[in-house]
Amino acid sequence: MTETIRLKGITWDHSRGYVPMVATAQRYTELHPNVEVVWEKRSLQAFADRPVKELAACYDLLVIDHPWTGYAAATGALLPLDGLLPDAFLRDQAENSVGKSFMSYTFDGYQWALPIDAATPVAASRPDLLKARGLALPQTFDDVLALADRGLVGLSLLPIDALMSFYMFCSTLGKPACQTNSEVVAESCGIIALKIFKSLVDRVDLAFFSKNPIGVYETMANSDTIAYCPFAYGYSNYSRNGYGRHLLLFHDLVDLASHGPLISTLGGAGLAISARCAYPEVAVDYARFVASPGIQETLYADAGGQPGHRCAWTSDYTNGRTSNYFNNTLPALERAYLRPRYAGHLYFQDHAGDLIVNYLQHGGNERKVLESLNQLYHQSLLQEAHG
Repeated sequence: MTETIRLKGITWDHSRGYVPMVATAQRYTELHPNVEVVWEKRSLQAFADRPVKELAACYDLLVIDHPWTGYAAATGALLPLDGLLPDAFLRDQAENSVGKSFMSYTFDGYQWALPIDAATPVAASRPDLLKARGLALPQTFDDVLALADRGLVGLSLLPIDALMSFYMFCSTLGKPACQTNSEVVAESCGIIALKIFKSLVDRVDLAFFSKNPIGVYETMANSDTIAYCPFAYGYSNYSRNGYGRHLLLFHDLVDLASHGPLISTLGGAGLAISARCAYPEVAVDYARFVASPGIQETLYADAGGQPGHRCAWTSDYTNGRTSNYFNNTLPALERAYLRPRYAGHLYFQDHAGDLIVNYLQHGGNERKVLESLNQLYHQSLLQEAHG
């Protein structure tokens, strides 16, 4: 009698994060009857916050956020995938990365996860609402401000999303954040970035300070109040017929004056394996199955996933089922900024967004905001230095 191998996984609790993992697990078991893969889910906030080391002590398979990569490398919580997967497979993953998705899980010379999911902030619209009001889709940031003056714009303003948007404005202005150990961003750039961001936030409803991207899209899809979101992490689910009351269309980001299109901050998710997994060869084989181009384009995407393999983003099949979501937003993914991944940066990421939100809500001196951000940044670098 063949032994039943049971693998336990953890992902996040949205259709994009949970359902494709269940679908791939079911199919994998059908192909390998002696293997059972069971997925559990946690909130999106817990997905970003709970240390990978804690999760790796309880689960064999982990869907992780790439900022945890440096921490995982430092703690030994995950198995490096190099040597466990064929070189040709890893080469295909790298060559068919959506933007820097594959690179985002590479740290200290090792690959710590496979990029099964790709995302960055993109724009979303309710074309029916814009058409009913005789309004065109915004092309520039000034167009967004004009639409916001009409009360038709929403965006995610939770602390983590506000920080990612601050990074976006800095990148677009030509000074990506955290490129040196001395400061988060050059003061002159940071001041402009904060002022630009606040000029938009001052025009939107305060309710968006309590909404993550999912909350923004639920508002857009299930009510008739918001016609446009200029930037929030994209969810192709809302561009699929029947997912919400109303279909959302997704777009590349608008131009910021002479600086060109906005450069948003890369997101997405990777599939990693706990260093404590009792069946690493089986777990690796399942991970390879999920990340393979044929599964990414079909089973994974059909189940509501947002694939990490480029073939699914350029596929007529996936685009036909998602109102051209992938083709429309791929340019934003290709230029997206890869945020820091050193272990100590998680401390900065956990606290810096509160400073940005406080400024957006109450105003204040931009230089003092940047000084506070720099203090946090230096503390995070010290944490890194001291392990």
